[in-house]
Amino acid sequence: MSSQPAPPRQHAYTGPELPQIPEPTHAERARTLLHLNSVATLSTISRKQAGFPFGSLMPYALDPLGRPIFLISNMAMHTQNLKADLRTSLFVTQPSADGDPLGAARVTLVGNAIQVPEAEKLAVREIYLARHPNSSYWVDFADFSFFRMDVLDLYYVGGFGVMGWVQAPDYQQAQSDPLADAAAGIIQHMNADHEDSMILLAHIHSSIEATEAAMTAVDRLGFHLRLKTAEGFKGTRIAFPREVRTPTETRVALVEMVKAART
Repeated sequence: MSSQPAPPRQHAYTGPELPQIPEPTHAERARTLLHLNSVATLSTISRKQAGFPFGSLMPYALDPLGRPIFLISNMAMHTQNLKADLRTSLFVTQPSADGDPLGAARVTLVGNAIQVPEAEKLAVREIYLARHPNSSYWVDFADFSFFRMDVLDLYYVGGFGVMGWVQAPDYQQAQSDPLADAAAGIIQHMNADHEDSMILLAHIHSSIEATEAAMTAVDRLGFHLRLKTAEGFKGTRIAFPREVRTPTETRVALVEMVKAART
């Protein structure tokens, strides 16, 4: 058997240390993604085709530990599957902002879906109806029951090249990003009114010369930009000078950054 030629040697990077841009952990991003959504794909173990996964569209709410709560009918196929095998997974994805679904964030939760005990039903009912008020029309029907997913493991994908397993305790202890509910408005405002400022910040903080810029994500520690350059589209992350927790704090930080960049 002939030997294969040795691959070319890769030299280690010896230049100046590259700055580390702070980012939320995968656990925080997973909690944020589940907080922002309320409908996902539930996969149960099929009774009819033993061992095969069976996918269902599933509204959900989250309890304080981030455990998904489902209100499901006894007649539903996924309920019948769960009563035979508790093992399940829940797939939650973020709508694609630029038309590329593989660039969107998503998370898969793996665990056991267990019927909620009677003693906890009222608390769970309140949480679920706050997220899905229309369910009040059938929540008390005799054939509907609450199930809660005890999460054993998670796999988070934040887009191309950003992925990893998240331990269940880390997920339970994490909090959704404080800007989660305001992020869409912040992004819309920046893209509509402040493209020139984002081009400037990309030049100062990332050394990227861009002709167009769009904010694609923002969180308490920083934001992501999609930039059009002479070499094509590039992405970069820029850190805030300090943690921000409200839209007002975000605006103040961005104004300070732009003023500093202009001087």
